[in-house]
Amino acid sequence: MNSQPNIYKNKKPVFFFLAPAMLFLAVYLFYPFFQNLLNSFQAIKSLGTSAKGWNDPLYKNYAEMFQDKYMITALKNTLIMIAVTLIFQVGIALILALMTDNIRHGAKFFRIVYFFPIVVSATALGLMFNLIFLYDKGMINQLLESLGKAGLTDWKDEAHAIVTMMIPVTWQYVGFYFIILITGLNNISDELYESAAIDGATGWQRVRYISLPLLHNVICTVSVLAVTGALKVFDLPWVMFPKGMPLGKTWLTGTYMYYYCFDAADVDYSSAISVLIVVLGVVLSKVVNRIFREKDI
Repeated sequence: MNSQPNIYKNKKPVFFFLAPAMLFLAVYLFYPFFQNLLNSFQAIKSLGTSAKGWNDPLYKNYAEMFQDKYMITALKNTLIMIAVTLIFQVGIALILALMTDNIRHGAKFFRIVYFFPIVVSATALGLMFNLIFLYDKGMINQLLESLGKAGLTDWKDEAHAIVTMMIPVTWQYVGFYFIILITGLNNISDELYESAAIDGATGWQRVRYISLPLLHNVICTVSVLAVTGALKVFDLPWVMFPKGMPLGKTWLTGTYMYYYCFDAADVDYSSAISVLIVVLGVVLSKVVNRIFREKDI
């Protein structure tokens, strides 16, 4: 006798409940994306105006991207941002999660503290870090002066701008990945650690042979989120370094796209940049998945 409930045999209710979500995605995701793809091949200047026709040649914007020195700078900075995100954001978040998981008292306090930056507006954080890195009377320069360093450092000049921009971005999102990783650690059975301790395993051995292997899939997911998130970084860098200052050295693909859409009034070129961002996101996500290769546990 077949004991399978009728709800699993009748698929119509499933489609009924999925339809609103699919409609929402079609209207607010798929349609704008394909319209944006179409716009990248047309001549559109100001936002909200109709196209003046097709570009000649059609791939004009895409060819121009690879001849635009600022676009090349934006791509290079974005790739650096991705590397920094994977190494420092995910790396620091993993270390903090492993350390916090071993705390018996006050663990909730540390979880709140580490997660707190992500709930603060990126605009507010940008203004705060502008004050921290201020040339005259900035917090860092005042600290260095108190330690006896002669002369002030301009942390937002051409030599320091990239590092100055990436420090707050890294700091802001560590807590986000920390929460995901600590949740993954909490799902690991305590019995495994107790058995390992009985067998004489040290703390490092428990981390190496239990925590990290069982956290593999979570790390893979976090890495994909980190890569796609780095491609979408916009608000904090834009507040700290508007219009790629100084000398266009701090452009990212997101800030450069925004600049061409709203400031330079070249919508079709910004549409081409946004398509490139999507393609990079898909390709790099596949690369990260291939590197980490999710495992069946």
